[in-house]
Formats: sequence, C-alpha cells, structure tokens
Amino acid sequence: MANVVNVDDKTHRWRWTCPAGHRSWEPTNHHFWCKQCSRIPDLDGSFDELHDKQRGETFKRDELKLVTDAGAYVDVYGKEGRP
Repeated sequence: MANVVNVDDKTHRWRWTCPAGHRSWEPTNHHFWCKQCSRIPDLDGSFDELHDKQRGETFKRDELKLVTDAGAYVDVYGKEGRP
C-alpha cells in the first residue's frame, strides 16, 4: 500500500520533513527540493525521500503517492507521483 502525502493539505504536510528535518520541501520532477537546505552552503536542496515524523519512518519518492486537492500529483512529464 502506498503512503499518501497530500501536498496541498498544510496540516497533513506538517508530518513530513526533508532528511534534515525541515518542513519547507516541495515535490519536483522525480525528486523533492527543500528551501531551507538550499540556503545552507555545501548542502544540496534536492533529495529523493521524505521522513514521516508521525511514524518515524523514511520513504523514497517512489514509495509515496503524492496527491493534491485536484487529484493525483502529476509532474510536467505527465507522470503521477505514485509507485
């Protein structure tokens, strides 16, 4: 079963963080990007997994189902954000 991340629901998003523990992440094509990480010298703002603070587990991008209020998250290539 896929782990669902509603990228439009601010309350639901709060439980998910980047690997460094920031909540300022955004989904992009095939990976994630963190605003706070990108401001730190020698730290890459791009990453491919999110940490679920509620469950204490980390999941790779392809293990997550990304949804929006309008339905499945679709990147610019037309691929849905799900396994």
